[in-house]
Amino acid sequence: MQAARGHLDVMRKREPIDELLRSPETPDKLGERLQLIEAARKFSVAELGLPNNSSYRSYADIERDYVVWNVFAAPEFSLRPKRWCYPIVGCVSYRGYFAERAARRQAERLRARGFDVYVGGVAAYSTLGRFSDPVLSTMLRWDDAELVAVLFHELAHQVVYVKGDSGFNESFASAVEEFGLERWLKHRGEHDVLRGYRERRALRRQIMRVVAAARRDLETFFSETIDPDEKRLLKEDRLDRLAEEIRAVYAAAGREVPRWPSQLNNARIVSLTLYEGHLPAFRALLDGCDGDLSCFYTAARDLAAAGPEQRRRRLAELTKLAA
Repeated sequence: MQAARGHLDVMRKREPIDELLRSPETPDKLGERLQLIEAARKFSVAELGLPNNSSYRSYADIERDYVVWNVFAAPEFSLRPKRWCYPIVGCVSYRGYFAERAARRQAERLRARGFDVYVGGVAAYSTLGRFSDPVLSTMLRWDDAELVAVLFHELAHQVVYVKGDSGFNESFASAVEEFGLERWLKHRGEHDVLRGYRERRALRRQIMRVVAAARRDLETFFSETIDPDEKRLLKEDRLDRLAEEIRAVYAAAGREVPRWPSQLNNARIVSLTLYEGHLPAFRALLDGCDGDLSCFYTAARDLAAAGPEQRRRRLAELTKLAA
């Protein structure tokens, strides 16, 4: 009920972008961002084969920092996330709340039951084309490249979506976001922005490699028949080492070291790998199609139509090809 009320409130605040661009009352800065979105939306249809529908043709000022706060949870000795199920999207590895206070309350309840918990604010979400999703004011906090990237990401969910497989869905959308933004920036001749984007992606890949290594170690610890206190110490030590490894990656790249590595737990690792866990596999899938998007989407739909075990095996094979 809270999700339904929250979404309806967002939908009530929509205003058509074309009307806002014609209105003399629209602030210049907002008008510039909406023009960018309109251009990116046209590009998404013409060049990326993304849906030509009413999604992201309107704008909603929701007057807060995030539209939704997602709660992730995992058992103390497992990296298998707790899942929640919904009528439209099926089962997913997080629970979204339109009010931060409600998300924090849920997190505390789960923490009291022994779960590792992470709460993260979300600036955009997709209803998979069931509703005419608007561009949200929360999305405008990002720079131009990030804004366009998320637009491509959310539209990608309308191309391929598997109920009950959050990792597949988010990694596929991240792949579309990645190659879509590359093509967009090349199309606009924004070579400096493209260079910066590639540097950020390279940094992200390094981080995901050390996270994947830590995940393998943790899964080994969790599977062992040892005293829980010993298992707890092994987990704590590996998470501490992972935090240091992540900080070292940022420092080596000359980037400001963020605070979040000091807050690692099983739920945080789940949230990190959800969006990019299968990204190397989708990169390999696109390479196998020689960059042809029609071929790529068909191959992704074939994967989506396969059974869960067959899909996991194929993704694992593709990941090895990308290594």
